[in-house]
Amino acid sequence: MKTFFTKLRLGVIASIMLLTVSSFAQTKISGKVSDGASKESLIGVSVAVKGKVIGTISDGKGNFALSTTTPTPFTISVSSIGYKTQEIIVSGAKSDFDIKLEEQNILGQEVVVSASRVEESVMTSPVSVEKMDLRAIQNTPSISFYDALKNLKGVDVNVQSLTFQSVTTRGFNGSGNPRVVQLVDGMDNQAPGLNFAVGNIVGISELDLESVELIPGAASALYGPNAMNGIILMNSKSPFLYQGLSANLKYGIMNESSRTTPTTGYTDYSLRYAKAFNNKFAFKLNFAYLQGQDWQANNYSNQSLLNGNGSGVGTRGSDQGYNGVNVYGDESSQGLNFQNLLRPILQDPTNGLTAGINQISAATRGLLTPTAIFNSVFPNNTVFVSRTGYEENTLADYATKSLKLNAALHYRLNDKVEAVLQGNYGFGTSLYTGSDRYSIKNFTLWQAKAELKGADFYLRAYTTQENSGDSYANSLLASGINEAWKKSESWYGDYVAGFAGTYGVAALTAYGTALQTALATGKTPTDAIIAANTAVAGISATNYYGAARGNADKGRFLPGTTEFNAAADASKSRAIPGILAPASARAIGAKFNDKTAMYHGEGMYNLTKKFNDALEVIVGANLRSYNLNSNGTLFSLDESGKEFTITEFGGYVSLGKKLFDDKFKLSGSMRYDKNQNFSGQFTPRISGVFSPNANNNFRVSYQTGFRMPTTQNQYIDLFVGSARLLGGLPFLRDKYLQGKPAYSVTDIATGKANPTAVTFAEFKPEKVYTWEIGYKGLLGKKLFVDAYYYQSTYQDFINGVSVTTASKPQEINALNVFSISTNTPVDVKTAGWGLGFDYSLPGGFTLGMNGARNEITNQKELPAENQQVGFSTPLYRVNANVGNRNIAGTGFGFSVAWRYQEAFDGPTGIASTLVSQQRLAYVPQFNTLDFQVSKKIASIKSIIKIGGNNVLGNPYYTGFGNPTVGSTFYVGITFDELLNK
Repeated sequence: MKTFFTKLRLGVIASIMLLTVSSFAQTKISGKVSDGASKESLIGVSVAVKGKVIGTISDGKGNFALSTTTPTPFTISVSSIGYKTQEIIVSGAKSDFDIKLEEQNILGQEVVVSASRVEESVMTSPVSVEKMDLRAIQNTPSISFYDALKNLKGVDVNVQSLTFQSVTTRGFNGSGNPRVVQLVDGMDNQAPGLNFAVGNIVGISELDLESVELIPGAASALYGPNAMNGIILMNSKSPFLYQGLSANLKYGIMNESSRTTPTTGYTDYSLRYAKAFNNKFAFKLNFAYLQGQDWQANNYSNQSLLNGNGSGVGTRGSDQGYNGVNVYGDESSQGLNFQNLLRPILQDPTNGLTAGINQISAATRGLLTPTAIFNSVFPNNTVFVSRTGYEENTLADYATKSLKLNAALHYRLNDKVEAVLQGNYGFGTSLYTGSDRYSIKNFTLWQAKAELKGADFYLRAYTTQENSGDSYANSLLASGINEAWKKSESWYGDYVAGFAGTYGVAALTAYGTALQTALATGKTPTDAIIAANTAVAGISATNYYGAARGNADKGRFLPGTTEFNAAADASKSRAIPGILAPASARAIGAKFNDKTAMYHGEGMYNLTKKFNDALEVIVGANLRSYNLNSNGTLFSLDESGKEFTITEFGGYVSLGKKLFDDKFKLSGSMRYDKNQNFSGQFTPRISGVFSPNANNNFRVSYQTGFRMPTTQNQYIDLFVGSARLLGGLPFLRDKYLQGKPAYSVTDIATGKANPTAVTFAEFKPEKVYTWEIGYKGLLGKKLFVDAYYYQSTYQDFINGVSVTTASKPQEINALNVFSISTNTPVDVKTAGWGLGFDYSLPGGFTLGMNGARNEITNQKELPAENQQVGFSTPLYRVNANVGNRNIAGTGFGFSVAWRYQEAFDGPTGIASTLVSQQRLAYVPQFNTLDFQVSKKIASIKSIIKIGGNNVLGNPYYTGFGNPTVGSTFYVGITFDELLNK
């Protein structure tokens, strides 16, 4: 694959050399751009030759100059955010253009490229599209543009950290979402070892962001694998169009009462500089840094159902199998039958309990044998007991930080072609909720891209390199600390001994006293035995479990002590899984060691001009390779001891035709993709848009999407303390199950009679088929309406099944429990709708409201073991906003956003198997209120902002086991050299 990219780079260089040879006569134009109403000069207005890459911007006095080899006549497009775009035909050289732009209501006027890969009005898009343009980004009350995505119609955001949010649409809002693709300047922003974007930790700087487009639902027909539930396109600013220096400084405070330190500081600052030379060469540099103390996950409710308690019922003191949601090291438990475990003491005459039993037996003159007395004293039931764990705030690194660096070189080879070299680097510390709560510490991700692009084509190659840094799994860390202090075998031995030494003594004493008293008062032996058994029944074993745990926990490493810190440091520096056997040498490793890389090449060509614009034709293809590299800590090894390489490729063709006097546009596309481990996938899309007039557009579409099983779905081989996670490829099952029958953990844990062994079908890519109807309309030039309804069917839905090779409850342990990626054997059907209104009020005020509904429509039809497919989405959610960016021309502006969502079942991978399968991972309803007040100070080209998020202070969390989010208040100043008055 590296050889392929070397050849591709050589091809790009050769193309550059050929393209720079040609030269044509140049036409020079110049002039001035101003505001049509105020007559003030406009800075940074784009003046571009339509259909070419050549263009320039107006300077600090509104002047512009442009030279082009494009033959006359040609058209220039003059545009700026908030103004109506003008197109002017140029028939020859001219130096006195006087262009006056008119402000316009931008409702429904946005231009998008995501829906069809060509520029088109958002009004006539064949599918649902949400867009945040530069003005929306600047005016959002959210603390960052990425946080503001939650205010878009139909969008769900799962908050796992201050800097790590997972974005999805139309359901399945898991922690880390592989069903949504996030592109930054055309580059897939996923971490290759995870196959999903790590929020915006290593994404794009807000100062360099020009726009965000989001397509909810299936988009694989144009964007390939994994774009099942949406695609996010983030586009940065061109250094040709956005020049000069800009800077942003934001300082704030974060507050949530249950945190270790409730109120902490927050800083976010960034710089951008761009410069163009003669409209031929340009460069830009970006720097952004954020730091703060993260939100804390502190759900300590009990999610162990093994001892008969309901979800959330029981504490460490009342349930010996306690498994706290955000308590780690207590995930794995052992079933203890004290009668079976203590029976060997009958053969030890030196044991104090044995001596007492023998003494009572002798007093009955053989009426009761020692065995009979033992059986009467000690309970013959199985109690699940877990080790004592550590709360998350004693293990996790909450010192969140994010560093983003970017550099790009742009060179216009001629009026038609632009070459780009770009590098993005991200470094950060955060937390992620998966099958564990992972501390992502000193994580790095960098991307490098070479690209040739024109108005109707692009050819790009890039690589993404991941380094997990000092990241670790918190549950493994807790287990590592526990094992470093005392091996589990010794701990459980001390627990049993502690129970025998407390409960055993009390129960035996009560038994002997009652028996001898009854016999001494003339009771019959039978009545005396009944009296003794009654006395034992009055001694509750539950009251002595605490003493047993106290005996086992003597000398336990406590958080903050030297011993605790030393054990934690050792486990965090030891790669997963550490040393598991022999038991005497067990040393659990919690550190990830992942340096997986991705290499990608793709191209697109718009052939529409070849058909004289009568038929829209677009073709494209891509090739991708994943080089797994975790040193055996995350992924399985092949027979030669090396990790695997995964190769996949794909191609597509898209057609569009306007019919019936351009009132109806019919579009269709077909894509084929092939992964080396799976059969090829075809994903068609067909759509029609009927536009009876410019302000009303009706659409209908049939869309398909799919996702390849992620690198982890395929090859993961990871021990996480409570189980081993396995990919779905058959060789991994063969390696660990070794031909043994595997049963549902739920069936064995609940003692189901004659459980049926789980069978594994062929592991396949997941597919979705969606019908959608929609409407976009601009009513009275003031009210923009956007509505849609969809129905989707998911086939071969990728899920996980938890199995064990144990046949009895007491035999279940972490070494015989496996969570295996597999396909749900039945279709999963979903449906929903979205409705949005945006109203332009007098005086520049705007009012907006949107809502969405999503549900699984065949929940009751799913077999019990497949009912929990991780939909994790509220049935209803609503957003509302009001604002004005420039009240009465004073420079003052404000924005207020309110959000509400219903309660729902929202399991994450951290939820126990029983809690997930029984749909008990409850997430309460919540609502938030965000605001921002701004003041533009044109004299210093700056905007000052004061705002807050969740200002009503209602703590909330978005997924089971995720952190509790509080309030954030901030003040910021943004300087922009190109800021207009």
